[in-house]
Amino acid sequence: MKWLIASDIHGSATYCRQLLDAFDREGADALLLLGDLLYHGPRNDLPEGYAPKTVIDLLNARREKIFCVRGNCEAEVDQMVLTFPVLADYMLLPLGDRMVYATHGHHASETNPPPLPQGSVLLHGHTHVPACRECAGGWYLNPGSVSIPKEGSPRGYMILENTTFTWKTLAGEAWKEFTL
Repeated sequence: MKWLIASDIHGSATYCRQLLDAFDREGADALLLLGDLLYHGPRNDLPEGYAPKTVIDLLNARREKIFCVRGNCEAEVDQMVLTFPVLADYMLLPLGDRMVYATHGHHASETNPPPLPQGSVLLHGHTHVPACRECAGGWYLNPGSVSIPKEGSPRGYMILENTTFTWKTLAGEAWKEFTL
C-alpha cells in the first residue's frame, strides 16, 4: 500500500489543492493527515490562500481515502463539518514487525515518546520541520508542513511505500529517503 503523509494544512486552500494534486500524481492509495487541517493557530500568520471552507470541501470530496489524527488546532466543531474522522489522538500502522505510531506531536513527541516496540517509528507533524532521526530505540519522522514550513524547509509531504519513507516538495521533487 502506498501512503501519502502530510501535516499542517492550516486552512490553506492553495496548498491543499497542491497536496491533492500530488496525491493524484503519486497514485497513492491513502492520505494520512497528521492534524491541523483548518485553523492557522494563534502563533502562525494566515497562510497563503486561507479559506477553511474550501479546504473542507476539498478534503470531504476525498473522504474515502483519508485517515487523520487530531492536531492541536482541531476542535469538535471541525468534526461537524468534515465527513471523515479527525478526532483520534493517534493511529497505529503495522509495518512488518515494527509499528508506526502516527500522531500530531503536541502530546506524544520526540521528547515524550509513547512506548513502542524496538525499531518502530514515531511519526508526527506539529513542528512544521521535516525530520528523520533516532528516538527512543526507534525513529522519529516528520513530513514537515504543507502550508507553513519552518526553519527554511520546503512545503511538502512524505510517501510511505513498503518500508521506505520519501520526503517530497509539493511539486513532487524527492529530497530525502529513509528505509527501515
